[in-house]
Amino acid sequence: MTATRTETAGSAWAPLASNIFRALWIAQLVSNLGTWMQTVGAQWILVEQPNAATLVSLVQTATTLPVMLLSVPSGVLADLMDRRRLLIGAQTSMAVLAGLLAVLTATGHTTPTALLLVLFLLGCGQALTGPAWQAIQPDLVPRSQIPAAAALSSMGMNVGRAVGPALAGALVAVTGPTMVFALNAVSFVGILVVLLRWRRPAAELELPTERPIAALQAGLRFIHASPAIRRVLLRCLLFVAPGSALWALLPVIAHSRLNLSSSGYGLLLGALGVGAVLGATQVGRLRHRFGPSRLLAASAVGFGLATLGAAVVPNILAVLALLVIGGFGWMASMSTMNSIMQLLLPGWVRARGLSVYQLVFMGGQAIGSLVWGLVAGSIGSVDTLLIAAAMLGCCALSVLWWPVRVSAIDTTPSAHWPEPVLVFEPAPEDGPVLVLANYRVPEENAEEFIEAMARVGRSRQRTGAMEWRLFRDVSHEDRYVEAFVVRSWEEHMHQHQVRLTANDELAEQRVSEFTIGEGPTRHLIAVGPPDVTRVRRR
Repeated sequence: MTATRTETAGSAWAPLASNIFRALWIAQLVSNLGTWMQTVGAQWILVEQPNAATLVSLVQTATTLPVMLLSVPSGVLADLMDRRRLLIGAQTSMAVLAGLLAVLTATGHTTPTALLLVLFLLGCGQALTGPAWQAIQPDLVPRSQIPAAAALSSMGMNVGRAVGPALAGALVAVTGPTMVFALNAVSFVGILVVLLRWRRPAAELELPTERPIAALQAGLRFIHASPAIRRVLLRCLLFVAPGSALWALLPVIAHSRLNLSSSGYGLLLGALGVGAVLGATQVGRLRHRFGPSRLLAASAVGFGLATLGAAVVPNILAVLALLVIGGFGWMASMSTMNSIMQLLLPGWVRARGLSVYQLVFMGGQAIGSLVWGLVAGSIGSVDTLLIAAAMLGCCALSVLWWPVRVSAIDTTPSAHWPEPVLVFEPAPEDGPVLVLANYRVPEENAEEFIEAMARVGRSRQRTGAMEWRLFRDVSHEDRYVEAFVVRSWEEHMHQHQVRLTANDELAEQRVSEFTIGEGPTRHLIAVGPPDVTRVRRR
């Protein structure tokens, strides 16, 4: 099976023209149905237990907390190994765990502790799957269709959210939770079949695979040197932290305040899912018309209204209508932030960057669910949701100070650096490496040159520099020296051959507009023990 691509980006459905994307999207939709059915079954087992508010909120925590522990390491694995094989292994493990939960329930051994433990292990599988799944999207569709692909992926998740809870509510009422857990185990089969049939072209690597710790450090340096990515992560946290209250406490609201059965609870979740599906068809047009910051603000307001309605509105039909609005806002916010991350991250670090996004998103839900559950146990669910709604209002206002700005960034790989002139070949682990570049700059261009070099400095740090500085030579009026340090010769070769993008090349071309000549670039390898300087000072 191969990916059939189209360059048509105008339609929200355009990515479905890719055979592999369409097959994986359908398979994931079925799996999402099973996952949401499992969530309802698990929450309804606990809803009549003592301390139900805390136990039910722990369902969200158990499934999302693993992301805090494994998301970033999973992103490193997804960048270093074959993503298809990683997905196959994770999906197989999750199918086995879901089957085990069904067996435990059928035999009467599903205690709250056992239930939360299996959900935690399933969350570990989800943590391994998330970065790799997101990172393969640009392998399936053209770059121009990534926002639409992100919206469709969110739609698939939310179709599962809309339909799965309703099905689960009916099944739990008739057969109990065992059948729900068994169907979730079966739902993983479709994804495994599609992944086994997909023949992803093998990447031809001229360099050794990065070492895990070094790869992790490189990914974190990339994010630290990317202000646009840090802003997206901040906006995600500001939205998800208060937004998790509604997801965590909705079962308690359905049972205790609205006096609904498991089917009624499924209907509430279905309303959120319906809103999300509607949002997926409109989010592209709204983002183009209003821009990402305004759309994120409106999304926070919409989800805040849904949270407020669940707390105080007595009419079930009005609550359902507000939940539809909330689902629209949730999907619009998640889809917008996810697509921006996809567009900002180059291929070599994509899974690592998305794993940090997933860490913020799912970790915010995990900690938020636990905190809101504890708060609800102390002051009650209604007052807790009122606090969360107020925080969502503050989140909407915060775009005035922390907007999301998306500029055109070309992440196409660009190996435009010339190969270093060597008289001997350093070993891959030799280092650190000091790179020195000389520039001649007329006095009248100095200010513009320094400003342009700041952008180059961020580029160097994103691609591997541990330190970067620009110096002026006091012995020459027009000479500047750029100096940056890379951890090892191997990592510097990754800079040369893998990590640079067309956007980095543009930054360097901008610098050349203000120079009248550049000297040869020098590469220096550290020798001797690293503490020689310290010993001599003593």
